[in-house]
Amino acid sequence: MTLAARTTAEITAFFDEATFTVTYIVSDPDTKQCAMIDSVLDYDASMGCTQTNSADKVIAHIKNEGLTLVWLLETHVHADHLSGAPYIQQQLGGKIAISDQITQVQDIFGNLFNAQEDFARNGSQFDHLITANEELMIGHLSMMALYTPGHTPACMSFVVGDACFVGDTLFMPDYGTARCDFPGGNAQILYESMQQILSLPDQTRLFMCHDYAPGGREYLWETTVAESKASNIHLVGKTKSEFVNMRQARDAQLSTPRLLLPSVQVNMRAGHMPPIEDNGIAYIKIPLNQIGTYKQL
Repeated sequence: MTLAARTTAEITAFFDEATFTVTYIVSDPDTKQCAMIDSVLDYDASMGCTQTNSADKVIAHIKNEGLTLVWLLETHVHADHLSGAPYIQQQLGGKIAISDQITQVQDIFGNLFNAQEDFARNGSQFDHLITANEELMIGHLSMMALYTPGHTPACMSFVVGDACFVGDTLFMPDYGTARCDFPGGNAQILYESMQQILSLPDQTRLFMCHDYAPGGREYLWETTVAESKASNIHLVGKTKSEFVNMRQARDAQLSTPRLLLPSVQVNMRAGHMPPIEDNGIAYIKIPLNQIGTYKQL
C-alpha cells in the first residue's frame, strides 16, 4: 500500500459523561496529521459558566502524540452541548468546518434569538463549509463527507477507510435513532440518510456521537453496519412509513434537551460566544414561551 492510498486511521475517543458526548481524534500515522470530530466545552447552566476540562484532555492527547490538527469538524449544530472548537483551535490551529447547509439552521435560530445584523447567516463564522461527498484530506487519509440530514438540515457523517462517524443520525442498536422534532428535522429524510449509511459495507465500523447506557449497561459508542441492520430497535422489521410513524410518536413525548438554548445559539456561531455587549459581558438569551412553537417548524 502506498502512502497516498492509506485507508487505516488511528481513532481515539473521549467520552464526556456530563453531556453523553463522544469526541474523536482521527489521525494519519504516517504524517501525524489529525482531525477532531464534535468537541465539547463544559458549561454549567446554573451559573452560566464555561470550563475547558473536556477540551483540555483532547489538547493534551494531540500534543502528547505529536499530532498536527488540521480539521475541527462538527457533524451538526448540536443541541445538547457547546462546541469547544474555537478554544481548541486557539491552542492548536486547524480549520473549523460544518455542512454548507448550516445556513438553514442559522436562518431558523437567528430568528428565534433575534440575532442582530452582526450575525451573518451565510456560514462565514466557520472556516470551511463542507459540500455533499466532498473529500477532506488528513495527511494521506481521505475522508468523505456524507450529507445525512433528518435530525437537522445540516447533518454530515464522515467516512474514512472502514470507519464512519455518524453524528446523531444513528445510536447504538439498543438505543435506536435520532429525534427529528427540532426545526428542520424530518423523519422521512432521516430514514433515507440512515439507509445511505447502512448501504456501506457490512464490516464498516460506525462511531456514535452519543451514548446513554440504556438499562444501566456500560457506555458504548462503536458498532457496525451489520449489527445496526440486524438489531437496531427502531429499524428492524419496520417499513419506511412504520419508522416515520414510530419516530414522530416518540418525538412527541421527548423532553427538550437541557442545554438546547445555550448550545444552539453558540454552536450556530461555530462555537463562538454571542457578541460582548457595552458592559463587557456576553449573554445567553432565553426566548420566553417560544420553544414549543419552534419545535413544530
